Amino acid sequence: MALSKSSNFIQGLIASYFEQLYVRPIRTKALTSCFISASGNLIAQYIGGAKMIDQDSVIAFGLFGLLFGGPVPHFFYQFLDKLVPYHSNHVLIKQLFIERLLFTPLYQYFVLYTISRFQGKSHKEACKERDELYWTLLKANLHVLTLVQFVNLKYVHPMLRVLVGNLVGFFWIIYFAHKKQAVSKAAAAAARKKKIGPSAKIVS
Repeated sequence: MALSKSSNFIQGLIASYFEQLYVRPIRTKALTSCFISASGNLIAQYIGGAKMIDQDSVIAFGLFGLLFGGPVPHFFYQFLDKLVPYHSNHVLIKQLFIERLLFTPLYQYFVLYTISRFQGKSHKEACKERDELYWTLLKANLHVLTLVQFVNLKYVHPMLRVLVGNLVGFFWIIYFAHKKQAVSKAAAAAARKKKIGPSAKIVS
């Protein structure tokens, strides 16, 4: 009986979510992306052995997901379907080419800079961190997620593409956040060393 009630509750929750996805797609995708992005960052910190949770980082990832991670892909896929309609020739190849080689490089560039700014870093610091991470993450994205995007474009209903992208993106965010933490720690260590250096010379 308890199992049946639990099953009915989960089914009702899923049905309610899909109803909201249909009725209020942008808001639902934005909130979903916010939750997934913040959760991915939190797990990345635990995996990285963080003694204290960097709340600014969690908030920055969640805020980006809320403002951009859901809405931007939503409008991009709408634009893509209009630009390359389903009745056109080689639709999948064209859509995949545009998503992988045009949208992804630009979006990745924007993601890296914006999240750093949301974390309270200066324009100069955000640009430096973005430039250090950009090519590594872009190559990994193109190598690992191209097959995922192929399946997403070919088999997934347009309404669910952002959701599928976010679910897969959960694991990508863990990897991304881990890489970003490593760069931030290296930059902080270098800054401390730079401050200590002159003092050590004066003492000696």
